[in-house]
Amino acid sequence: MAHAELSLLEQLSTNSSPYHDPLSHLDWSSLNTSDYWLPQSAISLHGVAEFEALPEQTKKRLSQYEFTGFIQAGLWLEAIFVERLGKNLKKTHALAEHAYYLHEIREEAGHSLMFLKLMEKSGLHLPGIWQQRPRFADFMGRHAPVNTTLFWLAVVIGEEIPDKLNRHVRVYGDNSLNPLIKQMCTLHIIDEARHIAHARSALEANLSTTNFIKKRLLTPVANLLIKQFVRTFYLPKPEIYELAGLTPGIEWQTLARNNPIRKEFVAQCVNPTVNLLQSHGFKVYVPTF
Repeated sequence: MAHAELSLLEQLSTNSSPYHDPLSHLDWSSLNTSDYWLPQSAISLHGVAEFEALPEQTKKRLSQYEFTGFIQAGLWLEAIFVERLGKNLKKTHALAEHAYYLHEIREEAGHSLMFLKLMEKSGLHLPGIWQQRPRFADFMGRHAPVNTTLFWLAVVIGEEIPDKLNRHVRVYGDNSLNPLIKQMCTLHIIDEARHIAHARSALEANLSTTNFIKKRLLTPVANLLIKQFVRTFYLPKPEIYELAGLTPGIEWQTLARNNPIRKEFVAQCVNPTVNLLQSHGFKVYVPTF
């Protein structure tokens, strides 16, 4: 491992100390279901006339279930990261590398426990869609060879796409947003900034020896991963609308799918990742639902 990479890992590990356990660090007493859990601009039906005509409490309820769907997708993704990082411990060649992976495992596990506690305390969960996962993204996350271009490509896409929703919550959450949700997203962003910095660095190191032909072969994979992550984190399933009282759910999902405001919101969230990959020669694009 190059000296610059080790220096980055040492710095990231330093920044991970002291550890802020979300189970004890967050103000759980401020959680309630009388507030929005997403800024209205981040709700999938924002701007749709049929949705805007609904009672305020229904809108809040949808925001709560959409955020719950978002963190349940996060539980799936965090589990893959912890699994792969744990397996990678035996392949580390330097103490700084080993220490950083342990820091990241602790932080990812903390995020998952944070998500589970939110669902436990609020009583909101999505039992009917717990096991629904994007198959290709799940397979790549679990089986792509570690420390290859393909592996770090999947990690960067998987880390960055949901991170942009957390950042939107932090920046645009007003007094109508539940304070615990904003605290949660802020803590998540701080930890993920280190994880993304490491993933980007590792991807760029691999790309420095990746030729044009290999990039061309990896481009369809990157586009499919982007599409699956976008659908997983930004297009609520019909069951989510129905749990919020919007039936039939498939019709409300269709409204969200065709919502131009939602499409623009998703493009803003995905564009930084697309621009990064394009700068490295990948012909990727912002997907449609």
